Amino acid sequence: MTIQQAQADVDQWIKTIGVRYFSELTNLGILMEEVGELSRLMVRKYGEQSFKESDKGKELSDEMADVLWVLICLANQTGVNLTDALEKNLEKKTLRDATRHASNEKLGENHPLT
Repeated sequence: MTIQQAQADVDQWIKTIGVRYFSELTNLGILMEEVGELSRLMVRKYGEQSFKESDKGKELSDEMADVLWVLICLANQTGVNLTDALEKNLEKKTLRDATRHASNEKLGENHPLT
């Protein structure tokens, strides 16, 4: 599935099954909630916190998909073509960071965090 197809599929789902989009501000709040749920699971899986009973059965892939879903909703509502936006963002980062990361001592093999 392409990003363009994902935007079309989400739009079709919203208009047929979801009835209508929530407002942009409501979806922004939902996006923050979904990012929080992803964060909670990441902290438990890769950080120092232990899992709670309520965390059982949660999957990173599903939490990431929830974040992506709401982000796509917001893009659709605000007229953002995510394919174009991502391509432009990648180009911006490539030009801006062409040598920045390669010359960052913190990313080198001898840095204590690597």
